This record gives sequence, C-alpha cells and structure tokens, in this order.
Amino acid sequence: MSRKSRKGYYVDGLFVVADKGPDPDGPSRTEVKHSSQALQDLGVELLTLRAELLAGLQLPERLGEAIAEAKRLTNFEAQRRQRQYIGKLMRELAAADVDAIAAALQVQRTSSSGDTRLLHEAEQWRDSLIADDQRLDEWIRLFPDTDVQQLRSLIRAARRDQKAAQTGTVQRHGRAYRQIFDLVRTRLQVLAGAGDLSI
Repeated sequence: MSRKSRKGYYVDGLFVVADKGPDPDGPSRTEVKHSSQALQDLGVELLTLRAELLAGLQLPERLGEAIAEAKRLTNFEAQRRQRQYIGKLMRELAAADVDAIAAALQVQRTSSSGDTRLLHEAEQWRDSLIADDQRLDEWIRLFPDTDVQQLRSLIRAARRDQKAAQTGTVQRHGRAYRQIFDLVRTRLQVLAGAGDLSI
C-alpha cells in the first residue's frame, strides 16, 4: 500500500512537514464565503432597522458609526463601499450579537406584516360596510360604542359618491370613503393592541 507523500523540507538532515493549509475538518472555502455573504446581507438589512430596535442592540461603537454613515451617504459607490465595510465589521461580531441583530430584524418583519394585515382588514371592512347593511349590524355588535349615526351618515355619503362616479360627475372615492377607512382602522388598531384581531 502506497503512502501519501508529505510536503515539507529538510533542515539539518531532519524532515519538517510543511504547513498543511486550511484545516481539512474546518469549513470549506465555499462555506466560509457563504457565511461571509450572509453576514454582509444581515448588515445591509440592519440599515433598515427602526431606531428604537437599533438602540436596544448595544452594537459596538464602530459598527454603530458605520451604520449612521451609511444612512448619510447618497453616492451609490460610496454606499456600496460602506456596506462592504459594515459586512467586515459584522464578521468581527460575537455569535450572540449576530443572533440579537437577527432577532431584532425578525421583530421588525413580524410587526410590519401585522400592520399590513391590519390595513387589509380595514379595507375589507370599509368596502363591506358600504356594500352591505348587514355588515354594519355586525360592526355595531363588535364595537357597540361606535357613533352609529356618524358611521351611517358616512356610509350614505360614500354610496352617493359611488353612484355619482358611475355617471362621471365625481371621483369614485370621496372624503366619506377615506373617513370610513380611518374610523375602521383606528378601532381595529385598538383591538390589535388588546391582542385580539380575529374578527
């Protein structure tokens, strides 16, 4: 059985094994590159983090300054270089700091999707209130302290606007349409704050 030849050199008649290079049991070059790119992407996403979430992260001073500078820059090439620099600083962070950043970004994504859901729900309620009187009865059951007279008046005005829009005399969505949306959204936000948005 042939033995693998070892690379090295002789010093005073003794064979010295040359440096083997990267640890064969460690991550491959590709894995290191992917990990590095993931950290750079996380650093770029960090630029979108809301101020109150960013403040709670306790980032190293250099990274905090680099983020502030990246937000200030307007030149595309300067922004690209700054993002690379942020990626370099991200690679120097401890794993716990990287996890904290990822968690803060997840909190932001979750709250953003909740806001989007609330807006869609408000749009659906507005449209159904204008289209169907039974939905108004359901709304009053859910929110008994609603100013019913005001809401009925807004619905009538929105319906008049829709009829007028069919003849081309006014815009389809007038002020009443927007006011119904604002009223509904405000009530749903209160409900969401109480932790129950399953209506």
